[in-house]
Amino acid sequence: MSAQALPYWRMSAFYLCFFAVLGGLAPYWSLYLDHLGFTALQIGQLIAILHATKVIAPNVWGWIADRSGRRMPVVRLGALVAMLSFAGVLLGDGFWWLVLVIALFSFFWNAALPQFEANTMNHLGHAAHRYSRVRLWGSVGFILAVLLFGELIDRFGVGLLPWMMLPVFAALWLAAQLTPQAGQPVRDGLQEPIMRVILNPAVLGLFAACFLMQATHGPYYAFFSIYLENHGYSGTAIGALWALGVVAEILLFLVMHRLLPAFGPRFLMTLAIMLTGLRWLLIGGLPDVLPVLVFAQTLHAASFGVYHAVGIHMVNRYFVGRNQGRGQALYSSITFGAGVAVGSLAAGLLWDVIGGAGTFYLAAVLSLFAGLAAVLSLPGRTASAGTVTT
Repeated sequence: MSAQALPYWRMSAFYLCFFAVLGGLAPYWSLYLDHLGFTALQIGQLIAILHATKVIAPNVWGWIADRSGRRMPVVRLGALVAMLSFAGVLLGDGFWWLVLVIALFSFFWNAALPQFEANTMNHLGHAAHRYSRVRLWGSVGFILAVLLFGELIDRFGVGLLPWMMLPVFAALWLAAQLTPQAGQPVRDGLQEPIMRVILNPAVLGLFAACFLMQATHGPYYAFFSIYLENHGYSGTAIGALWALGVVAEILLFLVMHRLLPAFGPRFLMTLAIMLTGLRWLLIGGLPDVLPVLVFAQTLHAASFGVYHAVGIHMVNRYFVGRNQGRGQALYSSITFGAGVAVGSLAAGLLWDVIGGAGTFYLAAVLSLFAGLAAVLSLPGRTASAGTVTT
């Protein structure tokens, strides 16, 4: 990846800003909703909306981008309208008003990343296995936002969260303007119909494993910060624990381009899912034991880092040419969209019934089914960056 051939820093800036937005939403949005007085069920529903729009939005925008071949205009439009619509949070705090605002802003915000991922892969070309070296800057952005916002929340209160996030949205829009569009790769032969690709048993199995894996994250994304706050952790401590997980993720991304060819998708994905199950057991059972919680957060290197790198690699392998944008969109919508939305809704329903610990235990059980789907569907060790053998 030479600096002359690849707009490395401009692509990295977009990832940094995009995941800095997530660094405000993931740890603190549930705390903000709790501050507004919403119940656990309402919080679960509002968090689910944030992810449920990923079921529709990436596919709509992916179809437009694939048909037009213009991915970056979609990314730029998504970043702009997301910024403008998120400002609606400042105009009201009723449940139905926030339903409308969250649905609108997330519909456009969720349009941006899958098309940017496809654009990044086109820039990388045959060096696609080096994706993690670019993506790690998203993790850096997440950490910076989590730590800064945690400190500001401790000083000024979580009620200022929307004001803190608007400048980050503006930076994201600017980064989208600076990143050039890559040329569409030329593929030999006829384009395979996308439904034939989707109905491939290996692809269905991959999506099943990813859906179940992300569903286990529902309690984490919706209630982890509230769970920690209820156990006496400050905003700064909560931010530090979120950041710790992403530091582990960054370290993983630095070596992932070597691990994938060496061990293969099946082994890495299955290992990631099993370690994720262990993570939920530890969080559910020992939240007051800080060293255990610290170790559990380092497992984020597996539950997101390894998982996502393998997922992106496989989607980029199965969905090529004019199917590429829709393939990335399907991956995003089925996993981070439907998977997290279902998990968040279930967590909202269960949280006051069986408690936080019980909800995390059920997430650990669900990870066993995700691991089984990975074992049955993913290919084995790669002989090279682009060749996969079963």
